Amino acid sequence: MVAAVIERDGKFLLTLRPDGTHLAGYWEFPGGKCHPRETHTEALGRELSEELGIVAVVHDHVFSVTHEYPEKVIELHFYRCSFEGTPQPMLGQQMQWVAREDLRGFRFPAADAKMIEMLVS
Repeated sequence: MVAAVIERDGKFLLTLRPDGTHLAGYWEFPGGKCHPRETHTEALGRELSEELGIVAVVHDHVFSVTHEYPEKVIELHFYRCSFEGTPQPMLGQQMQWVAREDLRGFRFPAADAKMIEMLVS
């Protein structure tokens, strides 16, 4: 799995996991699953286009984590990204720009905990 850490004007772009998905109701950095033979950069480009209607510009790798949830184990890779276009919630999900100091006030999946701490420390 890949996630885009997008910061603009001191705020991070977050999306809310929709009903019917794993961890519905949790906020996350946009991204998703990699398809077979798809690079992380390709996956982020595809996911950000599908979810937010933007063209991703993938920069440096920030952090990776393997996390075990009761129902599955995930390997999650965070990348700093910028974009071209105007983000819009293409799948009906909520989207919000959140200031660094406010990140701890949002409910994130457990796999994101260290990334949040890195950003707010």
